[in-house]
Amino acid sequence: MESFSLILAIVVVTALAFDFTNGFHDTANAMATTISTGAMKPKVAVAMSAVLNLVGAFLSVEVANTISKGLVDEAGIRPEVIFAALVGAILWNLLTWLVGLPSSSSHALMGGLIGATIASAGVGAVHGDVLVTKVLIPAIAAPLVAGIAALLATRLTYSLGSKADGNASKKGYRAGQIASAGLVSLAHGTNDAQKTMGVITLALVAGGAVAPDSDPPMWVILSAGLAIALGTYLGGWRIIRTMGKGLTDLQPQQGFAAQTSAATVILASSHLGFSLSTTHSVSGSVMGAGLGRKGGVVRWSTATRMFVAWGLTLPAAALVGALAEYVTGFGSWGTAVVAVFLIASSAAIWKLSRREVVDHTNVNDTDIDTAEPAGVITTAIAAVTPPPASGSATASEDPVPAFPSQATAERTPTTTTTV
Repeated sequence: MESFSLILAIVVVTALAFDFTNGFHDTANAMATTISTGAMKPKVAVAMSAVLNLVGAFLSVEVANTISKGLVDEAGIRPEVIFAALVGAILWNLLTWLVGLPSSSSHALMGGLIGATIASAGVGAVHGDVLVTKVLIPAIAAPLVAGIAALLATRLTYSLGSKADGNASKKGYRAGQIASAGLVSLAHGTNDAQKTMGVITLALVAGGAVAPDSDPPMWVILSAGLAIALGTYLGGWRIIRTMGKGLTDLQPQQGFAAQTSAATVILASSHLGFSLSTTHSVSGSVMGAGLGRKGGVVRWSTATRMFVAWGLTLPAAALVGALAEYVTGFGSWGTAVVAVFLIASSAAIWKLSRREVVDHTNVNDTDIDTAEPAGVITTAIAAVTPPPASGSATASEDPVPAFPSQATAERTPTTTTTV
């Protein structure tokens, strides 16, 4: 095994901590729609996702190589720089988890690494062409491609199943959701677990523990896979609620279309070495599936908050990474100060999260206070959608339930007040 200095050990531990936060932050990507439609019980869903994330970590190293060899100049990087980058990424992950927003763990990591690298070695140490072609362009293209694919797949699914028995059709699509959710989990492991592998490998190169241009060692692949699997099993229930209930109300047919479309985009990007955001892909596919169903809507106020978080991820993580790198530049005591700040901030965020606990027992509950008036796009879609026949719905398309969803209301009867 490679020889380790203290700072290198700190970097590896911090990288695995980021991988853990990545796991519970992104559990929603694979399992939110499966849980929200009732296709799987919450704890069973996250357990399956955790196992498949671990398996996916062993399937490829292309994304890891993009990070460790392509994004920044290895010659200008010290282990302290990578530590500072991870601080920015972890804090952004925790903050967005606290408020239940599905932001990109991938872009948080990229932003932290870019900010810390610029603070340490200057702008020239960042490879702009790789940043544009393998990070920024996929960030814009992924949700659009996944969203359009999910919209078309949803319409095709309803069209093909228009004459099928309603109950039998739903059972079939729930089974399809389980399979497609597994595929998304596998795809997530091939993409997101590799990012931590790439960061650890970059740290090993910077610390002189492995040769430049090396692929991730096996112990790095295994430890990164285990860390993201553990985080996934614990479940990011706040983000699962937002993704499954906050953006739109999904039926099993829509959930199947959304997950299949997202998995296809993620697996293709992993094969090409694109550091794609699985969050962007899945969010785009969920919105596309919501609009693909006749009468389906997207809650655009929630989507807008999510888009703002996406736009802030890279610069916010970069700023924190740059500031952390500046402090670590003062030597060992500076690194210690940054480490204490990270631990204290993480503990404070966790304590704040205990004020309103969201877990597997209430993840599908819908808070009536989150209801919003119909926006312009929602109203326009509703205006051109013919109303269902009185007292009935077609076998393949259920009437759009009022918010909160009918499925939730059936499971947890509540008394609500019309606002």
